[in-house]
Amino acid sequence: MDQERIREGLELVERALRLARIGPYQLQAAIVAVHAEAQTAIETDWRQIAGLYGELERIVPTPIVALNHAVAVALSEGLETGLGRIDQLGSSGELDSYHLYHAARADILRRLGRSHDAEQAYRHALSLTANAVERRYLRRRLAELELMP
Repeated sequence: MDQERIREGLELVERALRLARIGPYQLQAAIVAVHAEAQTAIETDWRQIAGLYGELERIVPTPIVALNHAVAVALSEGLETGLGRIDQLGSSGELDSYHLYHAARADILRRLGRSHDAEQAYRHALSLTANAVERRYLRRRLAELELMP
C-alpha cells in the first residue's frame, strides 16, 4: 500500500471517529489505521491500540476481542500483564479450540524466554489449524525455539 493511500485511509478514519456515535466499525478501522501508520511492528503505537481494543471490548465483549486487547496490553504495558490476561481468558475454556489463542500465548511466552511453555503452546496451535500459511509460520516459530539456548 503506498503512502498516499494510507494517508487517505487515515483521513477517512479520522472523519468517522469525529461522528457523535462511535461504533465497532470505526474502532476497527482506527486499529487498522494505527497499524498502517507504523513502518514496523516496533514502531506500532501499542498503547493506542490497547486503548482502542479496550473500547471495542466494551461495545463488543467477545472472547476474541478480549484476546486481541490482551495482546495489545502485553505489547504496551508488559508481557507478564498481557499473559495474565490471556491466561485468564483461557481459564473459561471458550478459546480452547481457537488456534490463535494458543499462538498468541506462545508468542508472549517466547518473548518472556519461557521456551518450553512456548513450544507446547505453538504445538497446540499447530494441531488446531489446517491453514498452510499459518502452519508454516508456527513451524518456523518452533524451529526458532530449538535454536534458542
